[in-house]
Amino acid sequence: MASIHITDIEAAINYWREKSPSPDGVTLAPELRALAEVYALMVFHHQDEAAEHGFPAKALDAWLAWYHTTPDAPCIAICSTSQGDEECKGCGRTFEEVQYWPEMTPSEKRSTWRRITMIGTAWRFNKYAERATE
Repeated sequence: MASIHITDIEAAINYWREKSPSPDGVTLAPELRALAEVYALMVFHHQDEAAEHGFPAKALDAWLAWYHTTPDAPCIAICSTSQGDEECKGCGRTFEEVQYWPEMTPSEKRSTWRRITMIGTAWRFNKYAERATE
């Protein structure tokens, strides 16, 4: 089952803090409140992921608003899976991840992004990093 990582929730919180800053230093925008509640529960329960299914609707909407500001696919147009590699040298995704990317949920895509970023060996992170920013 797909889940949302705490680092993505932190990124969404920071996105909303910048987008809707507190007018008085105390009051939070509704999106921030919803995300902060999930974040606090995750910290309290020592969890680094929350299941996408059952995620509070307001928090999910706020997270999805942030998600839509992120790059969709890690592809840098150098696909070695089409040449038979199990893992793409260009973006780091597996053959199945490349093939089923359009059908993946946002949390599944972010999970893949997290994995390839943590590994960091794909060409998008070194040789061709400048292509990844275009």
